[in-house]
Amino acid sequence: MKNYIVSAFRLTMVMLVITGIYLAIVYAGSKVLPTQGNAETIHYKGQKFYTNIGQEFKSLKYFHGRPSAVDYNAAGSAGSNKGPSNEEYLQTVQKRIDTLRMQNPGMESVKIPVELVTASGSGLDPDLSEEGALYQVKRIAKERNISEKSIEDLVKSHMEAPFLTLFGPSKVNVLQLNIALDQLK
Repeated sequence: MKNYIVSAFRLTMVMLVITGIYLAIVYAGSKVLPTQGNAETIHYKGQKFYTNIGQEFKSLKYFHGRPSAVDYNAAGSAGSNKGPSNEEYLQTVQKRIDTLRMQNPGMESVKIPVELVTASGSGLDPDLSEEGALYQVKRIAKERNISEKSIEDLVKSHMEAPFLTLFGPSKVNVLQLNIALDQLK
């Protein structure tokens, strides 16, 4: 019995040292990043926004990001855990499609980008694909009385290339895009 307790204690100490070293490496690595391990924030109109957390924009004058399964609550990040065979999930997606078609007249013949009607795994995705942003240009141009070309150029100027130009799609941060949209003359 004594051998088991001593072995368990030694293993616990070894694991504490290994995890402690791992945590120290991760912490030190985060401090060399431009944000020094802190969240990227933007101060706009007296408010602080986190650029790496999805925000909800309800006004038709703004780009809308991905739907959130957790109502954009960063404390409760999660997906819905409902799959494409779940009837309730299919009804939710259909409601989102209907709402999107209603909010974006003239886009009936255009294929809806999937991220505009399905929530991300975390429920807090701050980015959209180029297609997701461009799908909304016509509505925003009409609401703001700005040319579609100006808004398309704004979207393209805010596109971020894939990591190392290889991994993942091009994307645009919805919060940063909407702030730039407010500043567009």
